[in-house]
Formats: sequence, C-alpha cells, structure tokens
Amino acid sequence: MENIVNAVNNVVWSNWLVYLCLLAGVYFSLRTKFSQIRNLKTMVKLLLNGEKSDEGISSFQGFCTALAGRIGTGNIAGVATAIAWGGPGALFWMWAIAFLGAGSAFAESTLGQLYKEQHEGQYRGGPAYYIEKGFGETGFAKAYALLFAIVTVIAIGVLLPGVQSNSI
Repeated sequence: MENIVNAVNNVVWSNWLVYLCLLAGVYFSLRTKFSQIRNLKTMVKLLLNGEKSDEGISSFQGFCTALAGRIGTGNIAGVATAIAWGGPGALFWMWAIAFLGAGSAFAESTLGQLYKEQHEGQYRGGPAYYIEKGFGETGFAKAYALLFAIVTVIAIGVLLPGVQSNSI
C-alpha cells in the first residue's frame, strides 16, 4: 500500500504540477490584463461599500467567506515550513506565486459566477457546474464533471482531515 501511495504522490507532486500552476497563473494574468492590479481600487471600494442585495450577502461578508475557504492550517504550516526550509528567500517566491495565483483565482471565480444556477431559491455552482456547462452538453463534460465531484468528495471527506490534523 505504501508503494502505491508513494507512486501516486510522485506523479501528483512532481515538477510538472509546479510548471502547470505557474503557466496557468501567467496565462490568466495576461488574458485578464493583470486584473489583480488593474481592479485593486475597485475591489477595495466594493469591499468597504457595505451594500447588501436582497438575495445575497454583502461584499464584506463575501470577502470573509472567501478567506475562510482559502486560509487554513495548511497555509499557516506551509508558510512556516517554507521559511524554515528555504530561508527568507522563500517569502519572495510565496508572494510571486500568490500574485500569479490571483490571476487563476479570478478566472475560476468568474467561471463560478457565469455558470451558477438558482435552485429552490438558493444558488448552486462551482467547478463541477462550470466544467459541465462550459464544455457543453457532451458525454465527456458530464463524465469529467462527475469525476471531479467524486474526487473532491473523497479528497475533502477522507484525505483532508488527515492533512489538517497532521499540520496541527
């Protein structure tokens, strides 16, 4: 069993994943004309606006929800580990990846908003929805979206608790 886990780990966490994430960050940053810089003034204005729609939450509540979904013990332990192993230079690379990751996150959030659906008065969406709707109503899109949903449930329900408890 250990050999299987190590084999999967070596494939998933190989250098190609790092290059793929960097390439995606650069691509989406260029395609959105660096929205992480260009829209900074608007983002702060909307965050502090305090307006709330009848159907949803305020901008600040949405911001807090997004932070809660992205920051966890992995981020805290990961930063400490990176600085311990890589020294102060690791901080530069964390900021560089965060900047490029903001371009990817913007694209992902935009897709989530474009393809969300209203069901019984509540909105539903996310990657499985926009994979299926974005690729069109093909068998491939449905199969890929279903595979993504199954892998996500397994990862969050089975693997994530172990990672979180190990980090703590």
